[in-house]
Amino acid sequence: MAIRIERTGRVTTVVISRPGVRNAVDPEHADALQEAFLAFERDADSDVAVLWGEGGAFCAGADLKSLATRGISTPENRATHRSLDFPTDGGEIPRGPLGPTRLMLNKPVIAAVEGPAVAGGMELALWADCRVMGEDAYFGVYCRRWGVPLSDGGTVRLPRLVGHGRALEIIMTGRKVSAKESLSIGLCEQVVPTGEARSAAESLAQRIAQFPQLCLRADRRSVYLQHGLPEITALEREWTNCSGTFKAEGATGVAQFLSGAGRHGAVTT
Repeated sequence: MAIRIERTGRVTTVVISRPGVRNAVDPEHADALQEAFLAFERDADSDVAVLWGEGGAFCAGADLKSLATRGISTPENRATHRSLDFPTDGGEIPRGPLGPTRLMLNKPVIAAVEGPAVAGGMELALWADCRVMGEDAYFGVYCRRWGVPLSDGGTVRLPRLVGHGRALEIIMTGRKVSAKESLSIGLCEQVVPTGEARSAAESLAQRIAQFPQLCLRADRRSVYLQHGLPEITALEREWTNCSGTFKAEGATGVAQFLSGAGRHGAVTT
């Protein structure tokens, strides 16, 4: 299957397997990616997800050949197909052009990037909480050369990661951004030898999954909720967000600490 799900313990890996088109995504596979992450969100036995592209490429963005063949590569022709417009009546938000990029999940996602993650593929990686890159992996707004705009969150998430001016330079030039540079500017969190991104991302996911999840998800959620707010407003939102978490999980953890568990950075489960 072009989109498949593999599980190890409490970690779910979502695999894009369309190597013949460098894992470019067409509408059917965008639907499948959306459903894969909704299934992960619903799965009480899975705490962290990894997104990985099989065959040496993370994702080359939208499958432009497929879109052109279907006659939906231009705005006027897209009008005859399912709308991805945001609703004006408070209705359900449709998926993003490449699938899950509009989902606000309650669980973390890690992108394991090998080879190109360009155009919409870069946007998929930006949607994840963290990015692990192989040494030869790279990002780039390669859709710049075709006049195709970013529409899966790239203009929103990239500035939040690397800063306004640097994001504009990367977006406007459409240049290649290497793994080494990505690490230096905060566009990824880890660079590993080529071919090891998936295993490194899954290892990171396993480490995250071993902690008490209610607290972890509350802290993760707080990071997103406070973005752009005045400091005192953000502090109030942090306090409101964590309300009830100590009673639900923290009290047990404190009791374990007092009994001698978890000292000197040791993890308790």
